[in-house]
Amino acid sequence: MTRLLASVMSAAEAALALDGGADIIDLKNPAAGALGALPSAVLGACVAAVGGRRPVSATIGDLPLDPPRVAEAVAYTAATGVGIVKIGLFDGDLPGCLAALKERRGRPARLVAVLFADRAPDLSVLGPLAEAGFLGAMIDTADKAAGPLLRHMDLPALAAFLAQARALGLMTGLAGSLRLDDVPALAALRPDYLGFRGALCGPHGRSGALDPRALAAVRRALDRCGVQRPSAATATAGAQ
Repeated sequence: MTRLLASVMSAAEAALALDGGADIIDLKNPAAGALGALPSAVLGACVAAVGGRRPVSATIGDLPLDPPRVAEAVAYTAATGVGIVKIGLFDGDLPGCLAALKERRGRPARLVAVLFADRAPDLSVLGPLAEAGFLGAMIDTADKAAGPLLRHMDLPALAAFLAQARALGLMTGLAGSLRLDDVPALAALRPDYLGFRGALCGPHGRSGALDPRALAAVRRALDRCGVQRPSAATATAGAQ
């Protein structure tokens, strides 16, 4: 079943996304980059607003893969109570980061790696991610001005990513300036979730406020694709 991930930037938006049928509440600051991080106080307020009714993920920011810096950012983000921490695979030392993160075996949050369609993603990293205990991997776009996901990777390429990730037991997601019209083709690939921000903000763009009507339109589009909506208990269990 493909779930709807809604990216939000405040507790008020988290509540709107929850009421509007989002299956995963994703916390990030669109004004600070593709994976812009929110302050810890905002993260904590969003977690409280969701109240355990849906999985909550959060990004660590557009950071280079510097092992101490990434490990510190993951610990900082996880300490706010989010269940999933998303790490962008920007330039840097990925093996060193994986080693540093493996040392933090007691971390309470699960990890999801974000590969970027507009930066020639290397799918050979999926194996090491699985070995390092990552919950999942997703494809997104780094440059939101460069167009939507399907401008950078076609459906066969995305299907290949999904097949490789699934074979390794990784949860899968697709995002990247997704539009309402993208839903049928992408949902047919059966990723675990599709992620949205700009499409949920109506004409205001990804830095604007969440628009309940736009969220409802995306929710209906997924429902028309025959995508089964999980219960709150099922959705939450899937991210543990």
